[in-house]
Amino acid sequence: MAGDSPDRPADSALEELFYHTDSVPFVYWREFTGAKTTVLLTATIAVLSFIVGLSDLSQQSVQLDGPLAVFLPGSTELIRLYGVFFAFLIAGLTVGLQRQKRVAWYTTMIALPLVALLPLLTADATDVPLFLFVGLTYPLLLWNRSKFDESVDLSAFQLAALASFVGVQVYGTVGAYVMQENYTGIKTWTDAFYYIIVTGTTVGYGDATPTGQVTKLFTLSVIVLGTAAFTIASGSLLIPAIESRISNAFGNMTASELTLLEDHVLVLGYGDVTEPLLDELEPKTDLVVVTTDSDTATELKDEGVNVVTDDPTDTETLREARIDTARGVVIATEDDAQDVMAILAAKQANPDIRVVAAANDQQHIDKLEGVGADAVISPTVIGGRMLGRSVLGEAESLLDDADDVE
Repeated sequence: MAGDSPDRPADSALEELFYHTDSVPFVYWREFTGAKTTVLLTATIAVLSFIVGLSDLSQQSVQLDGPLAVFLPGSTELIRLYGVFFAFLIAGLTVGLQRQKRVAWYTTMIALPLVALLPLLTADATDVPLFLFVGLTYPLLLWNRSKFDESVDLSAFQLAALASFVGVQVYGTVGAYVMQENYTGIKTWTDAFYYIIVTGTTVGYGDATPTGQVTKLFTLSVIVLGTAAFTIASGSLLIPAIESRISNAFGNMTASELTLLEDHVLVLGYGDVTEPLLDELEPKTDLVVVTTDSDTATELKDEGVNVVTDDPTDTETLREARIDTARGVVIATEDDAQDVMAILAAKQANPDIRVVAAANDQQHIDKLEGVGADAVISPTVIGGRMLGRSVLGEAESLLDDADDVE
């Protein structure tokens, strides 16, 4: 028995190598139940809804023979548009889900049950795949709800513009319906809404017209207010979107993002000390890096760091970066001469701002303090002292070293 003991380690090694105790799944279900699959299935529902909608539109009438048909008697004309309407709606929501927008998730959770009603109204065999795909997608939406957590950030001006646009449509629809006796062609709420949309878009088919002086003035007010509200609302949404595309291409912050900055720290320049500096400050406060290097700016932007691609020694650039509301400024270029210019620009833009500079050469510490830096630290000197104390086993804090160098 004693002679068998040397073979046991070899046997255990062979067992460990060839006989795995951990089970290996035959199918990785997470690959089929993740957010990507959910988005793909939602897009498939949009396509199926569009096909069903085209089929309904190609028919002269749609028969409502489903179990829910009793709740919508005489709505065949509306049902003909049902599929196409939800196809475009869900297609737009698919784009929102792909971008992980929370509002798109909420809206999809409402839209899918509504589009699933179509097969229950028509009982058409061609609508069954649509119902089945909704039944398959809905649980996945619930399962992956945490993946769609991106918020839609709208400024106060954008919200006001959208509210004014919706308000004009409500104002016009209610007014046209209330004064329907002084209009030709307006008998229902649908007629009133149709008239306001046609009027606001300046199409004017002529099938609904005002007949009285008051209604003519009312129609003029709808045209003026509707055109202005649409222009402002579309501009407030499209311009920031285009601006964001251009800024992201160059790794730069947009003007709307800059206006939201407050109590942040400006980092002027990018050098060897910048990366650990960002790691230290990022969890504690908002940061904005100002650098002329577009490649570095793009990389930082991809990492989620706020960047302004411009000259850190330009006073106007610092004002655009909201130095007036900043908490402090860190000068971190690799050129002490440029540091001097950056300190002067920062103090000129905001004389009360606290400026901390990193001196590349110990001999320039006095000069940087002389032009207005509130604190000057030499990373080279601190690093050398820390190395010396570490090799001797002395535990000294970095703060003590910084105080000695200032």
